[in-house]
Amino acid sequence: MVVADLHVHTTRSDGTLTLDSVPAAARQAGVEVVAVTDHDRLQPALDGPVTERDGVTLLHGIELRVESEIQRLDLLGYGVDPTDELRVECARIQRNRRERGARIIECVEDRLGASLPVEPRDGLGRPHIASAIAEVSDHTFQSAFDDLIGDDCPCYVAREVPSFERGCALLSDACGLVGLAHPFRYRDTAAALSTCASLDAVERWYPYGRAVDNGLVDDAIERHGLIPTGGSDAHGETLGDTGLGAAAWDRVETALGV
Repeated sequence: MVVADLHVHTTRSDGTLTLDSVPAAARQAGVEVVAVTDHDRLQPALDGPVTERDGVTLLHGIELRVESEIQRLDLLGYGVDPTDELRVECARIQRNRRERGARIIECVEDRLGASLPVEPRDGLGRPHIASAIAEVSDHTFQSAFDDLIGDDCPCYVAREVPSFERGCALLSDACGLVGLAHPFRYRDTAAALSTCASLDAVERWYPYGRAVDNGLVDDAIERHGLIPTGGSDAHGETLGDTGLGAAAWDRVETALGV
């Protein structure tokens, strides 16, 4: 039984749930704890690292993309108490997101000869643009990525992200726990897991939609003394598809000191 879903997105980034609607979605799923982990954005409406809303425990979290020596990775910070440095970096990232979004939108509109119903803004991600493409063309959400805006596609524009070392330092200063997200989503899982030597945690439970060798993650947990975390990576309204049972949440709760 999933007690804690520690990877959930809201409308602050590319999710469909507002922050205010998260508790109801959690109760609907029977989930007691939710970590709100929007991409590269803080949650100003959460007034502490851990809060209670309508009977649900909300962790202020963040998912931060970083550049390692080999590949880009996503770090999850839990129990955020924002520092000025983290606020400044998030603001810089959002400026880059707006600029990058404008370039992608312009490229797609030129290729399709159609205006997209989306504007550059804070929190804008490629899923928003893919949805807009599907609205005005024969492309589906997935084919928009496959043919136009996915990595190495004609309208792809890379984002400027902090280094792994910089990201670790920013999150370590602001969060109670810092971990690696979804290790099997990277091109080189072994290299991704090797970075856990600098982290507190790793996402052990995640809905990959395919078979993965969690023994590799378990080995990293044992080797580096990591706290195993997990979550649904929900971008829609259904929470708790994947996450932590009671014993696993107790371990995270103890590590966070909440």
